[in-house]
Amino acid sequence: MKIGLITVAMDEKRAGIARYCYNLIKNLKKIDNKNEYILIHRKKTSEEGSHLNRELIIPYPRVPLKRTIGNYLQLPLKLKKESFDLIHDPSQISPFLFSFPSLKVLTIHDLSPILFPETYGMIHVFLQKYILPKSLKNVDKVIAVSESTKRDIVKYLGFPEEDIKVIYNGVEERFKPLDQDLCSHEYTPYILFVGTLEPRKNITTLLKAFYILKKKGIKHKLVIVGGKGWKYRKIYEVVKKLNLSENVKFLGHVADDELPKLYSGADLFVYPSLYEGFGLPPLEAMACGCPVITSNVSSLPEVVGDAGIMVDPLDKNGLADAIYKVLNDEGLREEMVKRGLKRVKIFSWEICAKETLKVYREVVKYVL
Repeated sequence: MKIGLITVAMDEKRAGIARYCYNLIKNLKKIDNKNEYILIHRKKTSEEGSHLNRELIIPYPRVPLKRTIGNYLQLPLKLKKESFDLIHDPSQISPFLFSFPSLKVLTIHDLSPILFPETYGMIHVFLQKYILPKSLKNVDKVIAVSESTKRDIVKYLGFPEEDIKVIYNGVEERFKPLDQDLCSHEYTPYILFVGTLEPRKNITTLLKAFYILKKKGIKHKLVIVGGKGWKYRKIYEVVKKLNLSENVKFLGHVADDELPKLYSGADLFVYPSLYEGFGLPPLEAMACGCPVITSNVSSLPEVVGDAGIMVDPLDKNGLADAIYKVLNDEGLREEMVKRGLKRVKIFSWEICAKETLKVYREVVKYVL
């Protein structure tokens, strides 16, 4: 088969969907040397491209709006000319508004712009609410990254349940417990959060819970890792209002080799997100031997299982109580670490790639 993989998510940074694309590509190449894979993106990324037979580069238009239009008009025309047997869009762009001969597989990571439109710009909401449903009419199979996402696809997009395959994300091998000598920081001891600074991640509630904990006398600092996203300024305003500037450290994006150190060095990882299609950070934290507190909504209970503590993400007092309990109960922390390390073993990028390859084969056989 000649398989095209639309991986424009990898053009900018390796986070979230970009990391899904990267690890899927890497492991597909590892397990399959029979099919031809072509990486389709907007600019040359030699590291990722080296895992594939070749790349198809479709340059970005300079104007942002034209980039969006290009994804749905220019990109399909280019794909049609290549005569692929199958096209998989793991970046959730869904450039399938028009029917063309290739079989089509789409990975849907989450429907957050539909469920939480107030936390996104108008263009993101428009694309998911109006363009994605139209694209799905031309899609042969959908891959959902969790059972939670699958339920959302059926409920909000009306896509047939029998045509959705749930395939979990994996955890990269670099995420593992590290010697504490490698993890020491000037802000030790600390509580860690990793994620984009945006309303959906619910960082303001975490800050309010942290304020309660500081009033109780905890010595920890709160370390926040992640780039600035939609409406991020509110987060800084809350820090200033609660007079937490000396105790909250914003690190922005960090290097790949720094993230496992941050997870391993933290006493606790807290992730009170309002909604996740999967939620990689809690999984990565558990893999590094860090206990996890997260939300009891969407896919997060599915990922964390019995290894972490789950709370109502909007209950600042309940969140503060859970954090205080874990920080002050060494036996509980040790048990959470033990369960977390066991839990992560069921999530593998190689398994993800194998199950994805099965989907390709099933779709081709079904049509032929």
